[in-house]
Amino acid sequence: MAQYEEVSVHGYEEFCKAVSERKGKDIFAYFSGDKDDQGKSWCPDCVTAEPVVRGQMTHLPEGSVFIYCQVGQRAYWKDPKNDFKKTLKLSGVPTLLRYGTPQKLVEDECLKSELVRMMFTED
Repeated sequence: MAQYEEVSVHGYEEFCKAVSERKGKDIFAYFSGDKDDQGKSWCPDCVTAEPVVRGQMTHLPEGSVFIYCQVGQRAYWKDPKNDFKKTLKLSGVPTLLRYGTPQKLVEDECLKSELVRMMFTED
């Protein structure tokens, strides 16, 4: 049995709700471009990074939360005023962050399994 909780959300509002419902927990959030009906994201780096990130999830701390968040369609993501860029200060997808800390992996950093593992295992 997994020692962490996984939550999938879509959009900024759902992300905020998921975070607020889990206050006080260690939260890791992975942001990806929206997926189509075939489950493929418009973001090629997200497609490549997801198996790398998922492959390291066994290293998530006991009792932590992993939030998988689809950020929207490409046009929304490209808008510099979207909530993810404006409020969460995301600069690219994929992004993996430890919520409430400065720890963040952006774009090709998410392709490096050792960096993802360090994010999940180091305080």
